Amino acid sequence: MSMLRLEVADYIAVVTIDNPPVNAQPPALMAEVMEIFDSLSDRDDVRVAILTGTGKMFSAGADLKNRPGPDAPPGTMWGRMRMAREAMYSIMECRKPVIAAINGPAMGAGFGLASVCDILVASDNAFMNLPEIDVGLMGGVRHAMRLFPHSIVSKMVLTGYRVSGEELHRLGVTVACPTLEELMPTCMELARNIAAKSPIAIALAKEALATVGNLSIRDGYRFEQSNTVRLSRTEDAVEARTAVMEKRPPVFKGR
Repeated sequence: MSMLRLEVADYIAVVTIDNPPVNAQPPALMAEVMEIFDSLSDRDDVRVAILTGTGKMFSAGADLKNRPGPDAPPGTMWGRMRMAREAMYSIMECRKPVIAAINGPAMGAGFGLASVCDILVASDNAFMNLPEIDVGLMGGVRHAMRLFPHSIVSKMVLTGYRVSGEELHRLGVTVACPTLEELMPTCMELARNIAAKSPIAIALAKEALATVGNLSIRDGYRFEQSNTVRLSRTEDAVEARTAVMEKRPPVFKGR
């Protein structure tokens, strides 16, 4: 049975984690994440995606009830950890921007899924934390370092500290902290804004966002300029410039 729901309308894909009661992540769910986000990269009817959870829980993280023990066949744990990494990479490497609509606790691997999205929005009932220190596991440190200051990361890793929705917004980790009722309308408004842009420009912009952080300033700027050249040769780029000069909304065709 599927543990993810996918709905597509008006170039917006909504991916919902649906594994009650806490939206835990067994290997089957991780495999679904990879399959769905890889497919979104190739869909012309999708320009942006929203990832959220059912109810008031984004995801409580790894499925501890079925965690491989020390007596599991050799390689079992390595394979499971590889699948978790690849599930997150499928979001990071998706050619379409992904908005995290964090509708409640995002814990451990749930934090991981949210952290790799391009834009994060957390409702005021949400929190993010890394509880691995209390359950005999480790994980999430590197992703946390991208989002939080040093001392907050250390507190999260060493104590399991829960960063509330309000604090997430204050720290600049999220772009908004609406109520739970306003979370999806807020994310849909943001998604509609992105979906109205040229899909080619958005794909190249996401590629730059994912790449330049690992490059020097000179090489990063060169990479962005190369994408500018690629974009300038498209019909969408001509349409964008023409629409500005003619003071009208652009009509993008994705070519």
